[in-house]
Amino acid sequence: MIEKYINKISGPMLDRIDIHIEVPQVKYEKLDSSIATQKSEEIKKRVNAARAIQNERYKEHGIFSNSELTTNLIEKYCKLNSESKKIMKKAFDRLGLSVRAYNKILKVSRTIADLDSSEEIQTNHVAEAIQYRTLDRKYWK
Repeated sequence: MIEKYINKISGPMLDRIDIHIEVPQVKYEKLDSSIATQKSEEIKKRVNAARAIQNERYKEHGIFSNSELTTNLIEKYCKLNSESKKIMKKAFDRLGLSVRAYNKILKVSRTIADLDSSEEIQTNHVAEAIQYRTLDRKYWK
């Protein structure tokens, strides 16, 4: 049934979705409320700070978020260091990513960096963003 459902979604259609991950079933032991988690209030502060960063960064371009970046703006605001480029190349080759998926990874990397209040996109931001794009290659090779 899962394969039948998945086959209804084409690869090009899935490429248009920024983030897609497989969420495993939660084990009962993980429901223990004594496990430290980030409070909603803290998350809200980080999200609002990231939105403010993006509003300021893009005010002259008439856009409000990383998801709206054009190819030219991706080149300007989503620059990668050499280590991040190596990781992206490896992911691109290994996962058979499209150009659209590559650009989505850059935009998500920029967002993760903003959530970390990091001016530069770091290697860990790119690695995390790539993890959010692997579902399409698990089922659509």
